[in-house]
Amino acid sequence: MTRHSKSTVAHIINVPLEKVNIADWLFNLPDAEYQRCSHVHIAAGHTISDDGHPMSINVEMIGEAIMVQHFVAQVQEPHFCRLVSISDAITTKGRTKVHLVWELSAKKIDDHTCEYSNHIHASATDEFLTFIEKNDVTFEQARAARGQASDSHNREETPNLPKASNADLYQGVNNKRLA
Repeated sequence: MTRHSKSTVAHIINVPLEKVNIADWLFNLPDAEYQRCSHVHIAAGHTISDDGHPMSINVEMIGEAIMVQHFVAQVQEPHFCRLVSISDAITTKGRTKVHLVWELSAKKIDDHTCEYSNHIHASATDEFLTFIEKNDVTFEQARAARGQASDSHNREETPNLPKASNADLYQGVNNKRLA
């Protein structure tokens, strides 16, 4: 797969690392909380993939595309999650697929503070390359547009994730589980 775009944004949170549990928060994230993180977030939910892995389903606008993301957990730990999705990109010119890798991490700064990082990496699928060719868009144009839109979105979303959670990102505060 050809790299399409990537964006990493970090945010300092005033919580000890020991109290952060990204995996618990991410896979118990209420829809309204997800929507508070960005003005372009439409909906979120969670389920299980066919092979039994936790899955976060997110719907959002990235640039001019409605993205329906099916993020399956590859790594699910309190301080690091890595999720992968073959996501639907729906535009006025049609529908295609993009491969996404989403990594969320927290690293200790001191006993009271940690750095939360949100990393998104998009790669072009064969279907995407055919789609842009059919629509007379060069790969460089698509990469530039996606890169700008993705980075802009990540810069809005990342500092809002801990805020929108009302501290639900922190272990022991949000212990809701699916029945």
